[in-house]
Amino acid sequence: MERGTEPVSFVSQSYGLLRGVAGADLSRPVQAVRELRRAVEELDFVALRVVPWLWKLPPTDRLYYPLYVACVDLGIPFCTQVGNTGPLRPSETGRPIPYIDQVALDFPELTIVCGHIGYPWTTEMIAVADKHANVCIDTSSYTARRYPRELVAYMRGRGRRKVLFGTNYPMITPVQALEHLGDLGLDEEATELFLSGNARRVFKL
Repeated sequence: MERGTEPVSFVSQSYGLLRGVAGADLSRPVQAVRELRRAVEELDFVALRVVPWLWKLPPTDRLYYPLYVACVDLGIPFCTQVGNTGPLRPSETGRPIPYIDQVALDFPELTIVCGHIGYPWTTEMIAVADKHANVCIDTSSYTARRYPRELVAYMRGRGRRKVLFGTNYPMITPVQALEHLGDLGLDEEATELFLSGNARRVFKL
């Protein structure tokens, strides 16, 4: 992404409300690492995001590993998609076990943010987040009333520091995503952590 292009302009003109998240071309791993470093060091991007089903490659594929090393070195999280795919593409690459579990074992210093809650493997996703200190879950692509019961229970209790609010905007707006937030039974601390505190910590905002 070049300086002056539209997405960078959005970030620079947002008065700190927006932050950039980099993508990567897995077919060109060396170039991808160089671009990631430039995005973070020159453009102040705060994370890398790769959606495995787009590449038909699970997160354990060797083409990801140079990027994981770069993320650790740069001190940024790796964001990815877990769970079933919305488009008519295979969902296997979104399984938390074995893929996210193995990456977290190989890179214990890498912070991993797993978007789309992992459904229908949400229980697997929670188990992986419990197991690894640096693995988190985000709720993008789901409205509050669609959160599985096991995820809501996790957010209320031991997982209150593990789950980040997300929307998948513009498909789901923040207003739509939060319409039934009050029905979840989160206390004040859990609500604050879910809506902002966890993201501030993970993305170092």
